[in-house]
Amino acid sequence: MNLNFDDFQKQDVKFDIKELKKGYEEILRMQNFSGIEGVSNFSAISLTQVPGDPNSIKGNKARGVFWTKPNSSGKEVIRDQMIDEAAYSEFIDDYKETYFKEVYDALSSKYKLGRVRILLKEPRSTLSWHRDPEPRLHIPIITNPGAIMVVENIAKHMPADGSVWITNNTKYHNAFNGGEENRIHLVACVLDYKFN
Repeated sequence: MNLNFDDFQKQDVKFDIKELKKGYEEILRMQNFSGIEGVSNFSAISLTQVPGDPNSIKGNKARGVFWTKPNSSGKEVIRDQMIDEAAYSEFIDDYKETYFKEVYDALSSKYKLGRVRILLKEPRSTLSWHRDPEPRLHIPIITNPGAIMVVENIAKHMPADGSVWITNNTKYHNAFNGGEENRIHLVACVLDYKFN
């Protein structure tokens, strides 16, 4: 079997991993989060919102629409509601003094971004098998060898070294954390990226 990793594309931009970790810790302190246990909204910390609309990052808007095959019938169903990704253009004021603002500015000058979030995955947990409307940009901040993303039948670990990856989330995929520490990624919806 010939493995094809084209659905995981490393980009030609890199960030300071120490500053990313420091920024994450600053946000936890700002929000009085003790760690992943204190984070609501599907274990997502939103860094962007619809301008002037703090409700745009709450509830199912923190997750957005996706499709899944929840049972043995294999029939696809839609979950949650469509949201206007392009409207998430305002970086949240509370976080403007963190390194994430610099990261956001650099990324948004290179890509057309939708929601930008810090996603947390607890140890020994997994996402559902699903697909999204658009690709996702990943910057691993904290990870371990058991933190794996699977796109269709291809599994890949993305190291926390400041690298930027774009994954083809328009295909069925999941992410699991088989390790014993939290998996923390900066994840952005990418609206103008095409896979071959």
